[in-house]
Amino acid sequence: QVQLVESGGGLVQPGGSLRLSCVASGFTFSNYAMRWYRQAPGKERELVAHIGNFGTTTNYAETVKGRFTISRDNGKNTVYLQMNTLKPEDTAVYYCYAVRGRDDYWGQGTQVTVSS
Repeated sequence: QVQLVESGGGLVQPGGSLRLSCVASGFTFSNYAMRWYRQAPGKERELVAHIGNFGTTTNYAETVKGRFTISRDNGKNTVYLQMNTLKPEDTAVYYCYAVRGRDDYWGQGTQVTVSS
């Protein structure tokens, strides 16, 4: 059974930091590229960050470039999203996503709220 389980979300003040984690099981993690998406209330889901199978390729949305860092540990079947200098507009549900060709899997999401 495939599972992607996110954790690390919560309430943080503007300028603060959070680190999201996503633990994968039920598939060969190192064969899949991993992404973080987010969806704010009333908005479409958007791609935040992408990392290739072995972590050598990363891409970021312009809105988070320089503030967020995606990384992965294939030995732990885990992908991370380090989020620094958080802004209120970063408030959203953050989803972990695994993709390999036509195979893809979604996590259940974790809420991030940036507010004073």
